[in-house]
Parts: sequence; structure tokens; C-alpha cells
Amino acid sequence: MTATDVKKLDAAQTKAMILYAGEKIRENKPLLTKVDSAIGDGDHGIGMSVGFEKVEENLKNQEFTTVNDIFKTTGMSMVQSMGGASGVIFGTMFLGGVKDLDSKSELDVPVLSEIFSASLEAIKQRGKASLGDKTMIDALEPAVNGLKESVTDSATLLEALKKAEENAADGVENSKNYIAKFGRAKSLGERALGNQDAGATSVWIVFKSMREWVEQLNK
Repeated sequence: MTATDVKKLDAAQTKAMILYAGEKIRENKPLLTKVDSAIGDGDHGIGMSVGFEKVEENLKNQEFTTVNDIFKTTGMSMVQSMGGASGVIFGTMFLGGVKDLDSKSELDVPVLSEIFSASLEAIKQRGKASLGDKTMIDALEPAVNGLKESVTDSATLLEALKKAEENAADGVENSKNYIAKFGRAKSLGERALGNQDAGATSVWIVFKSMREWVEQLNK
């Protein structure tokens, strides 16, 4: 079996995938700092890096039997270490989707879609942002739509993550055309046009990283 055939991951593989995504977020700290400095406080890269350092600390030396506990630990680690609105929002990206999820020992496309769909709704309820407000929603909502389409198409995990990644990348690009309605960039008005949102960029990196990890299976 190759990566292109993979339909699901067990708990250990799911943990490894999240840890890999955290590594890639930390590697992209300079990019996230640069993007955020253009229209924000410039601390998004630092916050995301700190958050995923705590994720690694809490995930690495534990064995998990359910996907639920992996996502819950990831989300709680980010909430507790990042602080502020970003910690709550990005923590909810992982935590919110498993709050009402039945216990899952494996991660497949339907479960992945269900998790991030629920997370998206939780974030929108908490932060009140919508698509086009120049926030992380601009990448997360298109990514979720890609996952939903993949469920309908009976796609493999790699195919689903590729679709989510591509949609998130488009969302990041589209965020350049939006006037911010939240955060420090809100005060810039039209001066924020032409700059992508840092939170959306982080979402894209997470989905890109998950795709990369699955693609590396059995190579």
C-alpha cells in the first residue's frame, strides 16, 4: 500500500502527523512574523511556535488510543500556552471539533471532515468572524469545504488533504483582497489590502503539513 491508497490513520500515526505539522509551523515562524508584521502586531509567528512547542511537550511522550484525545490535547496545549484570542481560536481549531465527537480510534476522511467542520462552526460562534473578514476563517472554511467534497467523492486521505490544502492556499490569496474586520488590521481599513492574513497562513501551513506527512507514508 502506498500513500495514495491510504484511507485512514491509527492514533499513533495521527499523533505523528500533528507533531509534524507543529514542526512545520515552527520552521515557518519567520514567514508568519513577516506576514503579521505588515498589518498586525507581528507576534503571530511567536505565538504559534510557542503553542506547538507545548503541543509537542504534551503529545510526544504519551500514548493515545483515540483521535479525540490527540486533538483535545493539541487544542488545550495551545489555549494554555499561547494566551489571548489566538490561543483560544487556534486551540478551538483542534479542540472544538472533538467536543461532541464519538470516540474514534482511527482518522479517516469522514472523521477528519467532521472534526474540522465542527471546529469551524465553533470558531465562528466564538469569534463572530465570517469568510471575507480577513481572518483564519478565510483559509479554514475553504479547507473544510474541500474535506466535505472529498467525503462525497470517497477520496483517499491524501486526496482529501490535497484538496483542503489547495483550497486553503486559495483562501490565503483571497484574503489579500479583503478589508479586515477584526484585530489590529481593522484600524488600517483599505491600507490592509494586498496583504494576506497571518492566521489564514497558519491554517494553510497546517493542512499543507498534514498532506506532506501522509504523502511520505511508505515512500
